[in-house]
Amino acid sequence: QVQLVESGGGLVQPGGSLKLSCVASGVLGPFYTMAWFRQSPGKQRDLVASITIGGRTVYTDSVKGRFTISRTDAENAVYLQMNSLKPEDTAVYYCNAFGGGSPYWGRGTQVTVSS
Repeated sequence: QVQLVESGGGLVQPGGSLKLSCVASGVLGPFYTMAWFRQSPGKQRDLVASITIGGRTVYTDSVKGRFTISRTDAENAVYLQMNSLKPEDTAVYYCNAFGGGSPYWGRGTQVTVSS
């Protein structure tokens, strides 16, 4: 059974940094695409960043230049380095993985940006 487990969330002041990690277990090989989504209360879950097995990345406009997504296929892991955090980045961040069938989701990790 495939499981995605996120870690690295927490409380940080505006301008600070956090690094999220997501490790997949129960898989036979690397996922074609791994991604991070986020969801704030009362809002839909939106894509933050994605990365393909070939290293192609996509970022939502609001995080370009501040966030960096990376992956380690040997460990079936994806990371999100978040710098210059803003209060509007506050959300639950979800790991997502797609390998050709139904996508897999983690349970999420809370990121709160507040002074």
